[in-house]
Amino acid sequence: MPAMSMIEAINSAMDVLLTQDSSVMVFGQDVGYFGGVFRATEGLQHKHGKARVFDAPISEGGIVAAAIGMGAYGKRPVVEIQFADYIYPATDQLISEAARLRYRTAGEWWCPITVRSPYGGGIYGGQTHSQSPEGIFTHVAGLKTVIPSNPYDAKGLLISAMEDDDPVLFFEPKRLYNGPFDGHHDRPVSSWAGHPDAEVPAGHYRIPFGQARIAREGSDVTVLAYGTMVHVALAAAQETGIDAEVIDLRSLAPLDLDTIVASVHKTGRCMVVHEATRTCGFGAELAALVQEHCFFALEAPIERVTGWDTPYPHAFEWEYFPGPRRVGEALLRVMSV
Repeated sequence: MPAMSMIEAINSAMDVLLTQDSSVMVFGQDVGYFGGVFRATEGLQHKHGKARVFDAPISEGGIVAAAIGMGAYGKRPVVEIQFADYIYPATDQLISEAARLRYRTAGEWWCPITVRSPYGGGIYGGQTHSQSPEGIFTHVAGLKTVIPSNPYDAKGLLISAMEDDDPVLFFEPKRLYNGPFDGHHDRPVSSWAGHPDAEVPAGHYRIPFGQARIAREGSDVTVLAYGTMVHVALAAAQETGIDAEVIDLRSLAPLDLDTIVASVHKTGRCMVVHEATRTCGFGAELAALVQEHCFFALEAPIERVTGWDTPYPHAFEWEYFPGPRRVGEALLRVMSV
């Protein structure tokens, strides 16, 4: 089984579906000849042709609007928004059109589109290349929101997204594209080589939405995380010596509530970690769900470790980024109660 980086796994997923399904097409800014700003689509145009892998104008609203029309007429478009920070011009199409098409037509039309986009910080991208807007879309009925944390999950989840009959937002943590977070703020990410989650089948496989993964079993506290923060939580647990159970949510909508509830009932404590801003972030929904379903099992208040309620600062990125130090301090707090 070949070892792949997350970029290679994402590329492989699109290659597999382009080969197997003639209705699949890939387009966005610079995704054709250039292969995408992070090279996620490298080589796909050469292999599958300009009619199926092509560049689009710098118009995120136009890109998503075109995808919606294609999806309604039987295609399965996979579009790339170059950075998640650029997705806002397309929110009207995603929220008012894509998310509601099946409902408003009583199932006569549907919208099988996948919107890929790199998100999050950790690469010194500054305020306009480091945002985490996932909470905006988890709020919208009719949209599915998926965030992988490793190459194996990235390929299986992306294939599931491309084969889904409803619109899927597929956010890719660019901090993890070439290697996992190693616990050191200022060092380049290490390679995925040798990491068990980098062994990726070359062919077709799926990972269903709504099934979380227990990244680390433990008995002291449940840590809910996704994307880059899964690796941060694992590093913090190792550094503090706390027996934390780290749950990789994988998909935020739909959410695997059963796994969360079972874990919190086992540990009696819960912590939520995400990179997005704190106020109205997805962690607030997670905390509310744990409170509703696990109140009598909780032995301490639910902790949240998040980004700050500010634009993402370029000069102080590692003060904003919820790293192992901040997560470790929160683990010690929740265990002290």
